[in-house]
Order: sequence, then structure tokens, then C-alpha cells
Amino acid sequence: MEMLELCDLHKTFNPGTVNEKVALNGVSLTMEAGDFATIVGSNGAGKSTLFNAITGGFIADEGSITLGGEDITFAPEYQRSRVIGHLFQDPLKGTAPNMTIEENLALAYLRAGTAPNAIFSRISRKDKEIFREKLALLDMGLEDRMKQPVGLLSGGQRQALTLLMATLVTPKLLLLDEHTAALDPATAEKVLDLTKSIVAEKKITCLMVTHNMHQALELGNRTLMMDAGRIVFDIKGEARGKMTVDDLLEKFRENAGKALDNDRILLSKVEADN
Repeated sequence: MEMLELCDLHKTFNPGTVNEKVALNGVSLTMEAGDFATIVGSNGAGKSTLFNAITGGFIADEGSITLGGEDITFAPEYQRSRVIGHLFQDPLKGTAPNMTIEENLALAYLRAGTAPNAIFSRISRKDKEIFREKLALLDMGLEDRMKQPVGLLSGGQRQALTLLMATLVTPKLLLLDEHTAALDPATAEKVLDLTKSIVAEKKITCLMVTHNMHQALELGNRTLMMDAGRIVFDIKGEARGKMTVDDLLEKFRENAGKALDNDRILLSKVEADN
């Protein structure tokens, strides 16, 4: 079953001015339910812009977006947020720092629920127990800190909480925009393991931007490469399983007509090779 279908998306910012920027240039993509695709590309390739188009941060100039069989091309952002989970690179995004852990979870739970005018009083004791059980699975001790403000948590704890909030009610689509890049290596690995576990358990359709070339080939079942607002390479299955990082870089050069010039991506290759 097709979960996500993007058809010929175009977006130009500041058209007709000296600051004109073609951010999306005919992006088409079909993802089956349960697909987990990684995305790599240089800065300005259109990765985050693509996510913003899907979440409704702006309406594309051309093209259509279908999610779970429903056309959401012109749906407002708040409506899409009920069925799309979105994590950012910055751990401070995605949570309300002055609200408690419990209140943040309640907000995420009710926003994705069926009661549009629900308020915190609708959270039952049973719901709170579920929150506690889910927090315990993070293995960060947060289940004993449910009454504490989120602003007191570390970056890794906030990112893990944001991941839990985004998947508390299983979304139709999960978008991960370099969500471990700002964390220290040990914490990043822990959050990534949590991500893999939750996505696999709930069979969530997922798109994940990464600067790590090895992650791009090892995570999920599909790898996409973007450049200049286009998807220039898309591989999955047996062919992906045989591909090396060097192969991936060569495919980018062939299809984009230039070498990949992102220092962070190339550094991830060197670090892994050493």
C-alpha cells in the first residue's frame, strides 16, 4: 500500500528577485507503508525544504502530496501534525520547556487524538500510567521525573522525549531531520537505537535526513540522494545491500554531474574508514 506520494513538487522562494532560490525542482517520490528511507545531500539540496513541504510549513508552488490515500496538498499544518511526526536537529525544538514531561506527553497524545477540543483534564490515570511505561523504555530515568519541567532535561533526554511524543500515537509518517546530529556520540547512538526500535515495532513509514554515509546505507531499506532540489538517486533492495559508501559517492557524481561537497558527510566517511 502506498503511504506517501509526492508528485512533481516545485517551490521557489523570493521569485523574481535577486534572492530567488529554487528549493524544490520537480520532486516525485512514492513510499510504501513501512518504508524507512534515508536522505543525504549537500547543504541547500532541499532536504529540509522537502520536509517542510510535507508538513505544511508552506504550500508548494506546483505538485501534489498524498498521505495514506488522502490528498493533503492544501491541508493546514496543524491538521497534518496529527498524522505526521517531525523531529529536528535542535533538541530544543518539539517540546515546551516550561511544561512538565507529563504535560508535554499529554499535549502530544491529545493533539493526535480524535477529540479536537480536548484539554489536559481528559488525560486519565490509565493514560498517565502508559506515559510512565513508555518513558521507562527510554532507560533515562524520566519515568520518575514526570512532574519536572522539560527545560531541566539534557539535549539527549529532550530529543528522546520528542521522539516518544512524535510516536506516542503511531503517525502515518515520521520525518527525522538529522535528529541526532547535535548530540554527543554516545547519546546520539542511544537515540538512534531508540529510533530504530520504535520505527520497527510500530512499522512506521519514515524519512530520515542524515549526514552519515554509513547510516545512509545501513538504516532502513532505502537510500535517497538530493541535489539542487531534486532526488538524483534512489536505491533499495539487493542493489542497496551491495553498495559501499564509495559507490554511493560515485553515483552522486554521475547523477548530479558533480562531486558531493558537504564536509560533514565526507568527514563521516573518513572517520568510519579509520
